Amino acid sequence: MIVSTTEKVKLNSFISHSGLCSRRKADLLILQGKIFVNGEKITRLGEIINDTDVVAFKNKILKIEKNFEYILLNKPINCITTASDPQHRKTVFDILKDKIKARIFPVGRLDRNTTGLLLLTNDGALTQKLTHPSSNVKKKYKLILDREITHDDEKKIKKGFYLEDGFFKFDEINISPDDRKNIIVTLHSGRNRIIRRFFQNIGYKIKMLDRFFYAGLIKKNIKQGEYRKLSKDEINNLKKL
Repeated sequence: MIVSTTEKVKLNSFISHSGLCSRRKADLLILQGKIFVNGEKITRLGEIINDTDVVAFKNKILKIEKNFEYILLNKPINCITTASDPQHRKTVFDILKDKIKARIFPVGRLDRNTTGLLLLTNDGALTQKLTHPSSNVKKKYKLILDREITHDDEKKIKKGFYLEDGFFKFDEINISPDDRKNIIVTLHSGRNRIIRRFFQNIGYKIKMLDRFFYAGLIKKNIKQGEYRKLSKDEINNLKKL
C-alpha cells in the first residue's frame, strides 16, 4: 500500500488510539477483514500507515482520540470487565453508563469475583505501556483464605513454584501474625488468575481478593461501585513509569 509522507504508526495502534477498541481486538478486526485504509481492505497484521490515511470500520471513519479520559473504578464483586456479556451479567460499563461519554476500555482485567482498583481509559498508548510484560507494573492485593496458612506452606509460597504455565513467585508476601488467613501480596505478573491458581495449587481457596494498589494508584476514598477521574499528577506519574 502506498502512503503519503507524514508520521507513521502501526494500524492496530491507530485503531486503539481512535477509541474503537483495544489493540488486541484491533488485530482481530484486521484479520477478519473489517478494517479499510484508503478504501483498501487490510488483513495483514503489522501494517504501517500514516496518521493522515483514512481508516474505516463499518463505513465509519476512525480518528485519533484527542480527548483522553482516565477513570479509576473500585470494582464490586459479581461484576465483569467486558463491554458486554451474553449471560447479561453486570459489567463495569453498567456502572459508568450515561456518566462517561468517551468510549473507554479497562487496562487489564479483574475476574468477576475480584474487587478493587480498575483503570479505564481511551489512551491506547498508555494502555499498551501499562499492559506490556516489560512494564513490571506493581499491583497489591489483600486476600482472605478459607483457612490459616501453615508455616510449611508459607515457605513454599515465598520460594515460588511451577504452575502449568511456568514458574511464579510473588514479589512480596505479608501474612498477618494475628490471623494467618489474611495475606497481602505484591506482584507484577499479568498472567490469568495467577493468585487464585497459585494458592489453589497448594490446597487453599480464596474467599476474598481485593486489589488496593495499581501502578502507584490507591483506592482511598473510593467506595465499591464508585469511581473518580485521575488527577493530572496521577496521569503524568503513569506516563513516567
